[in-house]
Amino acid sequence: MKSHEIKAVIEGLLFVSGEEGIDEKQLMEVLELDRKTLKFYLAEMKEMYQSEQRGIQLVELAGGYQLTTKKEHAEFFKRLVQSPTSTTLSQAALESLAIIAYKQPLSRMEIEDIRGVKSERPIRTLSAKGLIKEVGRVEGTGRAILYGTTKQFLEQFGLRTIEELPPLTEQSEEDVEGEVDLFFEKFQEQLASQELK
Repeated sequence: MKSHEIKAVIEGLLFVSGEEGIDEKQLMEVLELDRKTLKFYLAEMKEMYQSEQRGIQLVELAGGYQLTTKKEHAEFFKRLVQSPTSTTLSQAALESLAIIAYKQPLSRMEIEDIRGVKSERPIRTLSAKGLIKEVGRVEGTGRAILYGTTKQFLEQFGLRTIEELPPLTEQSEEDVEGEVDLFFEKFQEQLASQELK
């Protein structure tokens, strides 16, 4: 592979690894590069992100690497989250929220196992909206983040405690889909009433 292709693959790997990041050893194995060569490409990429005034940066954290936004742009990210048009949640975010509400605490991998699809983006959205938060870490290798709902989640749905959620029953997939839609509608109504106040 040529130099620009290797950097493109590294960028793609960093993107798909998301907030978890990817460690040096994994990058070396996937790319079949030695440490010195990998470090060379990572240094070039880090410099490229800085010199081209990009909106993201490459950071090294605890032996791993990840792409992050820049602190100097934080005010704009806050505006996005607080924007009235960002009050709606996607179906994916609502599914993830329902799973977390009923099964908490659980990791992103557990959420993805239940949903059957990647859930990094919905989790990031729910976290940014203050509906879920980190409540611990899994013991052992990787120490994955465990998520749970917040006080704001309870307030948004008019609950005093998480025990007030309706009980889950054995249902067909169609019934479950209907409940998710009902959950979605109730959430939309709650948000609409919040905006009117």
